[in-house]
Amino acid sequence: MAVTDHLRTSARSRPAALTAVVSIVGYALVFGAFGDLLPLPDISNQAVILLSDAIAVVNAGALAAILVGVYFIKSGQVKRHRAAMLTAFTLILAFLVLYLVKVGGGFEKEILASGAVWTAYIVMLAIHILLSAISVPVVVHAVVLGLTHTPAELRETAHARVGRIAAAAWSLSLFLGLVTYVMLNHVYGWVPRGGEAALLLVLAGPLRRQ
Repeated sequence: MAVTDHLRTSARSRPAALTAVVSIVGYALVFGAFGDLLPLPDISNQAVILLSDAIAVVNAGALAAILVGVYFIKSGQVKRHRAAMLTAFTLILAFLVLYLVKVGGGFEKEILASGAVWTAYIVMLAIHILLSAISVPVVVHAVVLGLTHTPAELRETAHARVGRIAAAAWSLSLFLGLVTYVMLNHVYGWVPRGGEAALLLVLAGPLRRQ
């Protein structure tokens, strides 16, 4: 109990420092996965496809939770707002785990599209990735403040302002991520990025026909 109280007091008195530490850890995990620096297990090609679908479901749930949380706080339902936003944050953490396993142990996909469709896809994907990256410290800071202060105390902090930015940026990022997921997996189809084995092309066939 004493250790928990000490950690809570430290987080309460130095929320910016805790935000920085958590954000750096998150960035390090993602870069480590892309750079094959993490001890992640190799997964099957079918598992990569299943993880892509699971990530989309998790992100859809996170987006719904954020939008519900915004509705609750606008209608003055503070406890429900807190529950919804913590649900969204938990789903974001679940996404991170699934994403690290997928990227670190699998392969990347490239959309089978060209011209304006390809350009639109790339632009949306770039915005999605950029917003995901820059939203991390904003989201973490809002959560840290929310967990370490009472509702009355939060009025004296930057929680409301930071929370609005976090909700807007992360909602747009999640929405664009879902749009690009549907385009890639269920509209135009994909091929594995890089020189993967022909087996991947066979696996991609059913998706291209959807």
